[in-house]
Amino acid sequence: QVRLVESGGGLVQAGGSLRLSCAASGRTFSSYPMAWFRQAPGKEREFVAAISWSGGTTSYADSVQGRFTISRDNAKDTMYLQMNSLKPEDTAVYYCATRSYRTLGGRNRNEYDYWGQGTQVTVSS
Repeated sequence: QVRLVESGGGLVQAGGSLRLSCAASGRTFSSYPMAWFRQAPGKEREFVAAISWSGGTTSYADSVQGRFTISRDNAKDTMYLQMNSLKPEDTAVYYCATRSYRTLGGRNRNEYDYWGQGTQVTVSS
């Protein structure tokens, strides 16, 4: 059974940085793409970034391009999201996700089959 556990969330001032982690277990981590999504209060869950199984291909939402960096360490079965220049509008619960297919996933949450429990990120102004 696939299990995803996020960590690293917290409270930070605008302009600050945080690094989220997603530890995976239950299958061969290095064989599957991963992604980050987020959900703010009263809003739909939205795509943040995705990464291929090798880490060689990444994609980002326009709202975080240039500020966030997605990466993975297949030796540690862990994915990361480095978030810099944080803004109050980045406040949300951040979720990591993976899918049953080995091709890079898109921006639709329905493409992903497994989800973590989420970690709260709050950016104060």
